[in-house]
Amino acid sequence: MTAPTKEMIADAVFENRPPSRETILDRLFASMFSGLVYPQIWEDPVCDMRALDLDGTDDVVCIASGGCNVMSYLTRGPASVTAVDLSPWHVQLNRLKLAAVQHVPDHRTFYDLFGHADRSENTDVLDRYILPHLDAEAQAFWNGRAPLGRRKGLFARGFYRFGALGSFIGVIHGICRLARVNLREVLAARTLAEQAAFFDARIAPLIDSAPVRLVVRRRAALFGLGIPPAQYDKLAADAGGDVLPVLKARARKLFCDFPIAENYFVWQAVNRAYKADGTGPVPPYLEAQHFAAVRAAAHRVVVHNRSVTDVLADADARSKSIFILLDAQDWMTDAQLNALWDQITRTARPGARVLFRTGGRDDILPGRVASAVLDRWAYDATASAEAFATDRSAIYGGVHLYRLKG
Repeated sequence: MTAPTKEMIADAVFENRPPSRETILDRLFASMFSGLVYPQIWEDPVCDMRALDLDGTDDVVCIASGGCNVMSYLTRGPASVTAVDLSPWHVQLNRLKLAAVQHVPDHRTFYDLFGHADRSENTDVLDRYILPHLDAEAQAFWNGRAPLGRRKGLFARGFYRFGALGSFIGVIHGICRLARVNLREVLAARTLAEQAAFFDARIAPLIDSAPVRLVVRRRAALFGLGIPPAQYDKLAADAGGDVLPVLKARARKLFCDFPIAENYFVWQAVNRAYKADGTGPVPPYLEAQHFAAVRAAAHRVVVHNRSVTDVLADADARSKSIFILLDAQDWMTDAQLNALWDQITRTARPGARVLFRTGGRDDILPGRVASAVLDRWAYDATASAEAFATDRSAIYGGVHLYRLKG
């Protein structure tokens, strides 16, 4: 990780505060972003695009993460997408996906790379079709070393098993094996009732067990989900300070509220991969029906290894219509929130929308962002509630949508 990247992450996560018990955890969390965190982003792009009514007139600013959502937005053909991330890994992954969709010969090859992500021939595909179209820095990155081989080789060994999220899910699977719980059995469920029965009989008792309670009540336990200490506290606040009931309720939503055949987040949670035969649910950008649209719009995306506030500071006034912030604001101090919303408001054009998630239930902006700025925006309670209810990823406490007034 370069020095500028370390400084950006420090500013975002712990603001270079002097060492203390709290900042030690923050620093441990920030250190994860020197590597791959999210092989798959854990927010649902379908409910987001519906809430935002994203279309070909929109100029989007978003946090890139693992790139699944950035690529999926292209199914709507937006005018432009500016994607930002503090993780060099995420930036390179997004650029790789964009180059791939433009240069591979067909959808099958693209799906082998990012859908199956475990084909031995994928490294040859990268060398032949994709890496020659990337700059020297990106080529060096993907040819560089990772655990068990070169980074590009991860796509031949089950890419979704790696990174902080993949490793975290692997630990959960290990705990389940010790408890003799086979999570993959839920994939055979044919109805929501069968899914709920499996959860109540196998998963809920495991969550309530003493070993799991002991682990998850430690603030570092959820780092693999990308949840820093400050966000952990917001989760716990929804249940009077105990995070376990919150995690149990959200796991129930993930496993019980959406049909298995429609929820790729469940497949990743229990399989660390999509359905092996390629017939299961996947993010929109991987669906064959969207391949041509994603390919046609890929050149409209620019990816920056910077903070969203800094990127917006360089943008023209009234030049953006959609801002998608994921859960990044849960990390922010009041000063950081105000700096961000100053820039959002300056660059927002009439009709602009902002969508974000929170670890806790409540909207975190009132009382923290200056009223002179926030009063220029209207909270869309109906769209927010609908987006939250239909978010298949299930791990967040709220999805929130604001619209620029006037």
